[in-house]
Amino acid sequence: MRLAFILGEIASGLRRNLAMVVSVILVTFVSLTFVGAAGMLQLQINQMKGYWYDRVQVAIFLCGPGSSAAGCAGGAVTPDQQKSIQALLASPAVAQYVNDYHFESQAEAYQHFKEQFANSPIVDSVTPDQLPSSFRINLKDPEKYQIISETFSSRPGVETVIDQRQLLERLFSVMNGASFVAIVIAAVMIVCAILLIGTTIRLSAFSRRRETGIMRLVGASKLVIQLPFVLEGVIAAVVGAVLASATLWAVARFFLGDVLAKQYPDTAFISPTQALMLSPLLIGLGVILAGTSSMLTLRRYLKV
Repeated sequence: MRLAFILGEIASGLRRNLAMVVSVILVTFVSLTFVGAAGMLQLQINQMKGYWYDRVQVAIFLCGPGSSAAGCAGGAVTPDQQKSIQALLASPAVAQYVNDYHFESQAEAYQHFKEQFANSPIVDSVTPDQLPSSFRINLKDPEKYQIISETFSSRPGVETVIDQRQLLERLFSVMNGASFVAIVIAAVMIVCAILLIGTTIRLSAFSRRRETGIMRLVGASKLVIQLPFVLEGVIAAVVGAVLASATLWAVARFFLGDVLAKQYPDTAFISPTQALMLSPLLIGLGVILAGTSSMLTLRRYLKV
């Protein structure tokens, strides 16, 4: 009987304040979507780090005809200089840090360049002689890059030594920045959601002040009187959280999985299942926000 009464009060409150309830759902949906987006970005960063850090290489670029680096004062790298660099790579002093390496000629570099920028007009303006040959090194421990750099940077015939991981760190910094912006926007929207939930509960309590007054007179407990109001806010927030979870799943399934994964086949993107792992967090956050906001509002505007 008591359960039926509480459910009836919840349904009545949702009908009376339908517009406000829809507003709560939408604001909660938007705010939790931004929270989820920040979470997805962090998952993607961790996924890419785990994928790429095992594949990044140290590149020793050799001098070309137009190189202006200090080690290229004598012009393009000579065959003897190239053999000297390769011998140093194979020496015990360096080999202990190297997992494997290979030489990439100018023709191979040009072929890789064409594959990487196949849809860009820049391909037509680059020729093989403009791209340097290089040694591509896979380190046993990527943290030992500095040793390789110090060993080869000053060698004759070496233009520069580049750690590809540094390039990735710049990308990850941008993604972390985007994640921070999403969190800030989510925080602002969450504040809006809390205020809107409180307003909705306040209006609902005001519209049913006669009923709650009668319930107090007949001895209804504080829990029975307040629970329908709290559950109204919680239900609206849960619906918004479910919509946010569905949106994140759709982004992972159709945008990351069907669009970006085909355009960038060498990049590991998070799966829809990983995106769904955020759902319990979003739903729990929605319940906490709605429950806390409702209880604080009822304590002030609904004296029992």
